[in-house]
Amino acid sequence: MKLDSAKNNFRNSNDDAQNPVCIVTGGSLGIGFAVCKLFSENGYHVINLDIRDFEQVLPNAIWKPCDVSVVSNIKAAVNEVIASHHRIDALVCNAGIHVSATIEDTDEALLDKVLNLNVKGAYGAIKSCLPTMKEQGSGAIVVMGSDQSFIGKRNSFAYGVSKGALASMAKTTALDYAPYNIRVNAVCPGTIETPLFHNAIDNYVARSGADKNEVVAEEAAAQPIGRLGQPEDVAELTYFLCSNKASFITGSLYAVDGGYTAQ
Repeated sequence: MKLDSAKNNFRNSNDDAQNPVCIVTGGSLGIGFAVCKLFSENGYHVINLDIRDFEQVLPNAIWKPCDVSVVSNIKAAVNEVIASHHRIDALVCNAGIHVSATIEDTDEALLDKVLNLNVKGAYGAIKSCLPTMKEQGSGAIVVMGSDQSFIGKRNSFAYGVSKGALASMAKTTALDYAPYNIRVNAVCPGTIETPLFHNAIDNYVARSGADKNEVVAEEAAAQPIGRLGQPEDVAELTYFLCSNKASFITGSLYAVDGGYTAQ
């Protein structure tokens, strides 16, 4: 009931054309939710493209059901946003999935699943938003990379491939669209305490029989700064990169990893 009320209030506020618009893919949980929350609290109209709804109400934010792994679905959803708001100021490509497997343990179906969501999802969202941003002569795009955009990790073949691809996508798209005043950067989180993190730990514990509390403590100790990252740590940088304060920043990759990749 609260979510329905929030959606109605959002629709009634669409007449305010001065409010910037941000599309977030995979914004219902973890980092994506923190991004949606921060943008909405700072006056953006936020549209979350995800297969699941928000678990709590956010001001000026709505959920638009969308399977981001299907490019035609993204295009249709973005077109609806354009029809309603006539502008797209920021795009955050956050939707993604993590799997732990070597190349031998990664069959074609699993590889397709990871690449369709992590890579094609970002491709579809960016491609759908670019015409409007070009017409405006402005726009900011952030793709959610990973520490694996910089380094390799064991047992992470498909996920690492996808995050390397996203780093390249950010740099090439930044160069191609700089003449239109469209900026593209990648935020690259390390070990962040999200539902995705806990799901990965739970899977490891189920396989190994290890104690979850000990595993989480070991993960925190592995970070030079001595703790796990939080979704808000990533959201703050994402928001900055989409703001006018970052108007001279494009084509860059930013690690948010507590110093992990500096080792």
